[in-house]
Amino acid sequence: MKKVNIEEKFSLFSELWTPKVLAESNGQLVKIAKGDGELVWHTHLEEDELFIVFKGQLTLQLKLAEGEKDIVLNVGEMYVVPKGVEHCPIALPDTHFMMIEPASTAHTGEHKINRTIPSSQQEWI
Repeated sequence: MKKVNIEEKFSLFSELWTPKVLAESNGQLVKIAKGDGELVWHTHLEEDELFIVFKGQLTLQLKLAEGEKDIVLNVGEMYVVPKGVEHCPIALPDTHFMMIEPASTAHTGEHKINRTIPSSQQEWI
């Protein structure tokens, strides 16, 4: 494993909501993505999903037992969406973020939309 310059890796792609894999550690994948607008409401039944914002702002809309809640993440902030919690990421234009999640995590959970990238097709950069 070589050291990774995360800012450099963000400069290598322009696609939105398309996870790029940087590393693997103990069955967890470290991914980066760019976002703009809304992805889709989805759930990961068996996996927690950690988000860290590097640029812009990412809002994680959550549907919890006690009602809906928005988690607004600014640069340098992180949040773990617990397994089983329905969520919908919304990004301001040109938002850059990292996800750390088990390799088994499906991009948009059980929902398949035009932005869904199967795990087997997520590019390593």
